[in-house]
Amino acid sequence: MQSSDATADLLTLDKQMCFALYSASLAMTKLYKPLLSEIGLTYPQYLVMLVLWEQDGITVSRLKDRLYLDYGTLTPLIKRLEKQDLLFRTRPPEDERQVVVHLTDKGRSLQGLARRVPEQVASASACSLAELEELKGQLCALRNRIYGHLESGAA
Repeated sequence: MQSSDATADLLTLDKQMCFALYSASLAMTKLYKPLLSEIGLTYPQYLVMLVLWEQDGITVSRLKDRLYLDYGTLTPLIKRLEKQDLLFRTRPPEDERQVVVHLTDKGRSLQGLARRVPEQVASASACSLAELEELKGQLCALRNRIYGHLESGAA
């Protein structure tokens, strides 16, 4: 019976790493929502803009890889940002199969308004910058190990 109790204990909600990550992600998204609504972006749109502020003129394929999204999720995001006049798409003449995403002047200027968002999030977390950096590093390492496991075909 001991073994059964140990197994049951592993199946409690509070023992689940997935739930800790999920609930933390929900909390983070709730924190970001009012901050981003002030600048007219949703959280997924903000992520797209972060990549473009870092590297303007990026292919949709590279954007997809950077954000760990599929085309079915990314394409509607890009279209909504295009309708807001924050970005535009082109096809380079040397390879018209590629789609390149560029910031508009309005999209570039939005970066100035977004600069205060990370500070507000850091403040709300009540963590030091060192703690946040360490946590981010651990989460990125976990993500990379899981993706590595998935890509290796292991189940």
